[in-house]
Amino acid sequence: MANNASTVFDLVILGGGSGGYAAALRAAQLGLDVALIEKGKAGGTCLHNGCIPTKALLHAGELADQAREGAQFGVRTTFEGIDMAAVHRYKDGVVNGLYKGLQGLLSSRKVTFVAGAGRLTSPTTVDVDGRRYTGRHVLLATGSAPRSLPGLEIDGERVITSDHALRLDRVPASAVVLGGGVIGVEFASAWKSFGVDVTVVEALDHLVPAEDVDSSKLLERAFRRRGIRFHLGSRFSGVEHTEGGVRVSLENGTVIDAELLLVAVGRGPVSEGLGYPESGVAMDRGHVLVDELMRTNVPTISAVGDLVPTPQLAHVGFAEGILVAERLAGLRTVPIDYDGVPRITYCQPEVASVGLTEAKAKEQYGEDKVVTVRYNLAGNGRSKILRTSGEIKLVQVSDGPVVGVHMVGDRIGEQMGEAQLIYNWEALPSEVAQLIHAHPTQSEALGEAHLALAGKPLHAHD
Repeated sequence: MANNASTVFDLVILGGGSGGYAAALRAAQLGLDVALIEKGKAGGTCLHNGCIPTKALLHAGELADQAREGAQFGVRTTFEGIDMAAVHRYKDGVVNGLYKGLQGLLSSRKVTFVAGAGRLTSPTTVDVDGRRYTGRHVLLATGSAPRSLPGLEIDGERVITSDHALRLDRVPASAVVLGGGVIGVEFASAWKSFGVDVTVVEALDHLVPAEDVDSSKLLERAFRRRGIRFHLGSRFSGVEHTEGGVRVSLENGTVIDAELLLVAVGRGPVSEGLGYPESGVAMDRGHVLVDELMRTNVPTISAVGDLVPTPQLAHVGFAEGILVAERLAGLRTVPIDYDGVPRITYCQPEVASVGLTEAKAKEQYGEDKVVTVRYNLAGNGRSKILRTSGEIKLVQVSDGPVVGVHMVGDRIGEQMGEAQLIYNWEALPSEVAQLIHAHPTQSEALGEAHLALAGKPLHAHD
């Protein structure tokens, strides 16, 4: 196996997604000699198959809805249909522009990019196509891939994953979305805007079940208004091909006919066959196990991103990669507070949150120690202009800081910057209430919710 000075590095990174490339850029910035190994394109799932292209589809869907609804605002617009080839050109243009920028950054930081499928062969080596790359430290960042259910075969044509959905060359007449989590509701929302007859099937009791239950209920209400059907607490039992598409069966006896079945039951870590356990790395159900500083049980190996059992968010992997780079460079690092990570689901309306749900706060602090307030966006001028409904819900520890912010509404994710500061800086309601929020903005709703929690509601009815 070839091994020479040109293949010996301070840090060898296996996987060029959000966690891997963030670690590469930061480590190189701090003076480390870095090799980044990626079998596909730098940027990984988020850039090429996830965050960026799905949000581009959602924006195209938003424009379609605006074209249909222009008369509500006194604008004579008409909707004439979706040109999927043009939508893909727009989506791919966004992705390609960001990809070229990332390539330029890696090159300017002198990161050695290795194209090929790597495999961990020892605690300090990764082999790629017959060539061995040795690192003082190795970072595993091989990400995740779409999951399926036992016995559910993905054919890529009638039964598809989100990867296939992003390349679909047509607007289907109808679709069943299996899974009401983030991926499922985002595709359901975009497809509905494109004119698809959509039905969501979720085994748990609510859509976006990881969110605060009040946020889930608001999204369900909004989906009903939009004509998106959903079956909650309903388990999938089987699918068969029909002349026109698929017939999906649920355990409760419900049968749904549609053109496509999108399987959106989550993503699993990519780790099989990559040599991790053979090199002594501790694992659990495909995930690599790490401590609070992303260290595995092998001193020379760290792991980040979807490969480890932390929230599957691009910005989480990004932060974890930076943490590892700074730790290896000798800087002081602190563990990530995962409750303090912002979470946004970009359906219509958007669902955004940071901190603890009401249920988790009561579990952590006690039933009688938690105070909540819900501020309806109906009283917010900017939301009225946008014709969106929703609310902001705050969760507070009695006489203490706000420990949860939960928001539902069109474009409400843009308020997450202030919301995460409120949580992460342990702000008291009275402190936020003192801040002057610009009028008319949706951030005013966040301010007024804190005014109410501080005991001096401005627009609340007595």
